[in-house]
Amino acid sequence: MTAWLERQARVRDSRGLARRPLPRAANECFIDLASNDYLGLSSDPRLAEAASAAVSRWGAGATSSRLVAGTTELHLDLERELALLTGMEAGLVFSSGYLANIGVFTALGGPGTLIVADEHCHASMIDGFRLSRSRTESFGHNRLDEAGRLLTGRAEPRAIVAVESVYSVLGDEAPLTSLLALAEQHDAVLLVDEAHSLGVTGTAAHQGHGAVAGTALAGHPNVVVTATLSKALGSQGGAVLGPGLLREHLVNRARSFIFDTGLAPASAAAALAAVRIIREEPWRSASVHSNAAALTSGLAGAWDNPVPSAGAVQSLAMPSADAALAAATAARAAGVRVGCFRPPSVPGGISRLRLTSRATLSAEDIEHSCVVLRRVLEENT
Repeated sequence: MTAWLERQARVRDSRGLARRPLPRAANECFIDLASNDYLGLSSDPRLAEAASAAVSRWGAGATSSRLVAGTTELHLDLERELALLTGMEAGLVFSSGYLANIGVFTALGGPGTLIVADEHCHASMIDGFRLSRSRTESFGHNRLDEAGRLLTGRAEPRAIVAVESVYSVLGDEAPLTSLLALAEQHDAVLLVDEAHSLGVTGTAAHQGHGAVAGTALAGHPNVVVTATLSKALGSQGGAVLGPGLLREHLVNRARSFIFDTGLAPASAAAALAAVRIIREEPWRSASVHSNAAALTSGLAGAWDNPVPSAGAVQSLAMPSADAALAAATAARAAGVRVGCFRPPSVPGGISRLRLTSRATLSAEDIEHSCVVLRRVLEENT
């Protein structure tokens, strides 16, 4: 085993794919264009106060699985408010968004279920497909014609179409209205991962409520939503939202819910505070979009054919993994933290810098970031 591990390490190093966690200091001075704290809520004192109060009342941990003694009033309140925010009938909270995706796919999947998935679905969804033991077919990114062909004449009695509302690397959006029509046509479930849209997208009265809220998908019996509480909500955990009957099924069949210790009360309380802030302060979501537009404008011409951003994420293709790492390192040295996505986070040969717009960026932050990024892109592309 040791010799094999050493060979694996050498291969990663030779391909520029080695990863090492870099500790983040408290109150660091970087301009943050890397994290998923889209609304700037992770450091909001209201979330800290809610978490602290929850620790004082409920303790530091949930103490057991949700079905033993790990469910508190906070969990149930959070599930109700998440369902209300997204326009879904009911919700179930998991310990992470990763576990939420694994739980729902394994609970709904099996030999009698066909999963038809966009090729850009997140790893948590892919792992759910594999663990579900379902036949799984992928279609080209946002290619509904391919998805329709895969659904036509299927042998399985059940089918799931799996997509993300806003994709985590490219930052573009799925055509949800057309996908719902496709799901209805083929009597399939449309499962929408809202990890990068909850708190960020939405229109009119539903600003920040996600891509499903306020549309024909909200509350539709063919629609299931998964979400994370660790991005725009600034906390920790995940959720599955859909019909009440689905919630009951997951409570009884989702192994990543049944056998996992419940979400810590402090995280549940912080997420609950974030849901209320999102509802009361739609300016945060609007600021994400205006800041994303300012970043795009400031970097115009610095890279070719940028993918239009549907939310906070903007993606810059790089010529190689080494170039992406060098650019990210140079930006960090200049005080700007950006995401560096290399295989296996992205397909082979498509390394990227990933920028995330945040509601709390100042005009000065954006101007300085664009100056730094234009320079490092010129040096590394």
